[in-house]
Amino acid sequence: MDLSNVMDIAGTALSAQSIRLNTTASNMANADSISSSIDQTYKARHPVFSAIQQAMNNEYGLGGVRVEGIVESQAPARPRYQPDHPMADEQGYVYQPNVNVVEEMANMISASRSYQTNVQVANTAKQLLVRTLQLGQ
Repeated sequence: MDLSNVMDIAGTALSAQSIRLNTTASNMANADSISSSIDQTYKARHPVFSAIQQAMNNEYGLGGVRVEGIVESQAPARPRYQPDHPMADEQGYVYQPNVNVVEEMANMISASRSYQTNVQVANTAKQLLVRTLQLGQ
């Protein structure tokens, strides 16, 4: 495996963590929204990752991470009894998304740390490539 493969692997991880940060930001932005029906209520979204393992030759393989898709949480919407609200249904309920803000904050911190780690991996690989090129001078 050469060092350019390390850059490719770190690049796939950066892309995946960027998508994770975007879905977390979307969930947090919609955490306090309300709706008059369960069907129209925002549902928390989460990306699904899978490992990439492609054999380049018999000795080494390429790796990385791929985003398989973004799934909606199946947790129920949170009803809140508020009969005087203009968006309340016939029973007097408005519905809030199934977003857990504490869980989303933990997700955001984890994605941010992973993103920083992969930036460091790419920078270290770049420094090693530059120093290898300088050996011949």
